[in-house]
Amino acid sequence: MEEFYNSSGGEEDYYPSDGESESIDGLENDNSDAQWASSKSPNCKMVITKASLLTAQTQDLRRVMDLLSLREHHARTLLIHYRWDVETLFAVYVEKGINRMFAEAGITMVIDLDPAEPTSTVMCNICMDDVPGTDATLMDCGHCFCNTCWTEHFIVKINEGQSKRIRCMAHKCNAICDEAVIRKLVNARHPDLVEKFDRFLLESYIEDNKMVKWCPSVPHCGNALRVENDEFCEVECSCGFQFCFSCASEAHSPCSCLMWKLWMKKCQDESETVNWITVHTKPCPKCHKPVEKNGGCNLVSCICGQAFCWLCGGATGRDHTWTTIAGHSCGRFKEDGGKKAERAKRDLYRYMHYHNRYKAHTDSFKQESRLRETTKEKLSTLEARDSKSKDFSWVSNGIRRLFRSRRALSYSYPFAFYMFGDELFKGEMKKKDREIKQHLFEDQQQQLESNVEKLSKFLEEPFDEYTDEQVMQTRMQVINLSVVTDSLCKKMYECIENELLGTLQFAIHIIAPYHSEGIEKAEELTDGLGAQVSCDNKCEKTADQCNGLITKGQASGSGTSDEDTQSSRKRARESFSGSSSLFDLNLPSF
Repeated sequence: MEEFYNSSGGEEDYYPSDGESESIDGLENDNSDAQWASSKSPNCKMVITKASLLTAQTQDLRRVMDLLSLREHHARTLLIHYRWDVETLFAVYVEKGINRMFAEAGITMVIDLDPAEPTSTVMCNICMDDVPGTDATLMDCGHCFCNTCWTEHFIVKINEGQSKRIRCMAHKCNAICDEAVIRKLVNARHPDLVEKFDRFLLESYIEDNKMVKWCPSVPHCGNALRVENDEFCEVECSCGFQFCFSCASEAHSPCSCLMWKLWMKKCQDESETVNWITVHTKPCPKCHKPVEKNGGCNLVSCICGQAFCWLCGGATGRDHTWTTIAGHSCGRFKEDGGKKAERAKRDLYRYMHYHNRYKAHTDSFKQESRLRETTKEKLSTLEARDSKSKDFSWVSNGIRRLFRSRRALSYSYPFAFYMFGDELFKGEMKKKDREIKQHLFEDQQQQLESNVEKLSKFLEEPFDEYTDEQVMQTRMQVINLSVVTDSLCKKMYECIENELLGTLQFAIHIIAPYHSEGIEKAEELTDGLGAQVSCDNKCEKTADQCNGLITKGQASGSGTSDEDTQSSRKRARESFSGSSSLFDLNLPSF
């Protein structure tokens, strides 16, 4: 077997320099060590309970209120309409203007509203009663109705779950009612519904925000996670569950979300059973149940008693016997039927090839998970004896690299199944181009597989029984293989993003970016001063950027540039920070 970890292609092993060795020793630490934490760009991350969730929501509200000089009610209406995407809201403001943005979001501003005099009476156009001016409420849109009708309207909408956008009662009025008025009127009759109303407004920060999602762990841990900049990423909740943020299923890169969904369905349903039945059985011409031939004779019998010819599937009887055949062509080749059976058999074998290798690496990943415990015992033995080296971080770093590479290798087989098949990308590539790209991908996959197996072998060795010299040799092998497997994983992801998915003409598939450190664990930070300062700094920075964007748009007369509007199908690798924030919600959802 070729020694792929001799990356120079010569006879000498690859040994990292001091700087490289230090970088390897800091990889994928279990407890989010300072080396990994300090290397990440600063981001606003915090654990949010009911109080801190309100704080996080208020931060976005404050950004919109300060930039556009709005009341909190109007800022919340805008954010809910634009799914709490502040950047999109500002872009629409620059491109369309504030009046059109307000109209689309349901905000109607009537200047110089004259409330009814306390001594005057107002006729309510809903109940058609004359009520004192003090018992009527005038909304921002200019419509005035009695408090009784308003209250009934609000109660119905809250009970229907429409608390986030309660519209005015007037005919064809799309204005959103002021939440302060809603609280005031509903609280006078049903104080418990005010709590429900506020809860719906609070949960909209999660339910309507595409960058915030509940953790899909079972049983539910009560957490929600927020990511910054890129929703196509993989995150780890504080409960330990790792998942794809885009589709909320288990982490599956380098598979795209659609590929993984189809693969799981293919593995779980009876599609391959149907293929097996198509290849190995034939339907009875009487009861139409599948019949499997268990002997050499081509005259078979169904359990229903019907005998039929295995060659052509026709029922045997008066017109079809072994001495005379009428209307049957057992010996003639039927091209369509033969092609169908051969294709079903070929598809089944192809699926089995990829599934067996996917399953083998998945099983290896589960078995290798025990290494964490066994290596603790080995390290305890090494630390107890008087040896020259006291630093054994290369073992834990090698295990983390093994887990990361094994996971990527496992999911690369479902990716290859769909990438080089006809189910998703038929007509996207010419046959010759597909073969070239498949060979390129399989070569990289094979190199990664070879080095992952070598790394697994070295980590499973009883190095606690070795001499100091043998331990140092094992150490260098593990470090070398850790470096090379990381490099091969990066190259495989680059090949997938640039050479395979990036060249598609009719379909867009985006995968989570590769991170050498592994899937990033969302940090749990208390709602303290440090977290608040970090968030404030970030908000101020974003506000400055948005102010610059607004100024630019007003000066040029154009809301967006070609660069802003262009939808790039390839993502710049350096733009993926993979940052995430974790929310801890200990409140039941309605």
